[in-house]
Amino acid sequence: MDMSYNELLALLSLAGMFGAFCLGFPISYTMIFSGLIFGYLGIGKIVFYLLTMQFYQVMSDPIMGAIPFFLLMGYLLEGAGLMDRLFKSFQLLFAKLPGSLYSAIVLTGTIFAAATGIVGSSVNLLCIMSEPSMRASGYNIRMGAGCIAAAGTLGILIPPSIMLVVLGPIMGLPITDLFAAAILPGLLLASIYIVYSLVKCAIWPEYGPPLPKDMWPTSYLTVFKEMVVGVFPLLVLIFATLGSILMGIATPTEASACGAFGALILVIAYGKFTWKNLSKALHSTILLSAMILVMIASCNFFGSVFSRLGGATWLSNALLAVNAPPMLMLILIMTIIFFMGWAMEWIPIVLILIPLLMPVVDAMGYDKLWYCLVVAVTLQTSWLSPPVALSCYFIKGSLPHWKLVDIYKGMFQYIFCQLLGLALIILFPAIVTFLPQWFKS
Repeated sequence: MDMSYNELLALLSLAGMFGAFCLGFPISYTMIFSGLIFGYLGIGKIVFYLLTMQFYQVMSDPIMGAIPFFLLMGYLLEGAGLMDRLFKSFQLLFAKLPGSLYSAIVLTGTIFAAATGIVGSSVNLLCIMSEPSMRASGYNIRMGAGCIAAAGTLGILIPPSIMLVVLGPIMGLPITDLFAAAILPGLLLASIYIVYSLVKCAIWPEYGPPLPKDMWPTSYLTVFKEMVVGVFPLLVLIFATLGSILMGIATPTEASACGAFGALILVIAYGKFTWKNLSKALHSTILLSAMILVMIASCNFFGSVFSRLGGATWLSNALLAVNAPPMLMLILIMTIIFFMGWAMEWIPIVLILIPLLMPVVDAMGYDKLWYCLVVAVTLQTSWLSPPVALSCYFIKGSLPHWKLVDIYKGMFQYIFCQLLGLALIILFPAIVTFLPQWFKS
């Protein structure tokens, strides 16, 4: 295909940006610098107006206000140790089953993902909570590492996933639809993890025997009380927050603010409130919110420059010229997203690559809602895939005495579970579309 001067600049800016990422330069500043340099060469002083406009639009967007509130909700619950209570409740419930700890890890990770949407925190906390019990019960380290990584990364998918909050405006989809669409895929993946763990441990108990008898509950009443105290209040908070969004009672920003306030009340009710923990939660929220919002604004700026130079049109035309069937094109796109998920955070992928591929998505006739969830599950899979798997380094950081090779081998087991879930979502789009249609009916 013939290429104009501006289109060449656009592709050079993209190549230069990814090259700088691989060399370790900060993502936000690299995108701003690349956009300014190549944008000035192609469109002149207009590039500075684009920079100002994109930052103003992001910082004044009320939808983005949901991000710090959801983060604060998660940090409050994390700092109060409620996740530990949750894990112990499930540990008691499944104590007599082979592979019981794996089930407890997955269920705890699933519920905490619905309360926070923060992947790194979930993985770290699951490591700290489950490792002593796994060691005492003779559980397999490799399988344990894979289970922790799989359960912890559900936060990228299950609402209130921060990624879905960012993805909605980019795709022109209501966040309520994305939240509703992500529920069944998230529960499907969690169910596959649990079934795989239980079946494997039932056949080969050495991978995960029942817990020692001194860790069994004394009665079912004890289990019931622990579930009521440890699980029920958190589920009420999650259902109240997400339910108000899905039922149209509150906007995502309003519901997230109520969720953060509810988390604070829950922490006080459990007697876990301290000013130090509140200060730490607020500090962490400010740091991560600022990082995410600046990165979003930087991505939007680079994307607007790239499109203005004609790069988006050239790239989409080049892909369409391949003239591949829709399913083959989808596999090609997901492969690109998967490998890019090794090299960088999800934010530049969602805010740069996804908009660039929108003409291809429209031309192929994909359902946008279904496509978004396929992208989300693909990105989650890349977080589980060695050699770059981010979840692996979270585990290694929390449990440095676990060997890296054991963590890698354990993750491969759950990658197959992940690929099975992804295949089911692609083959049966109703898994994604059923709940959004049901809430609208």
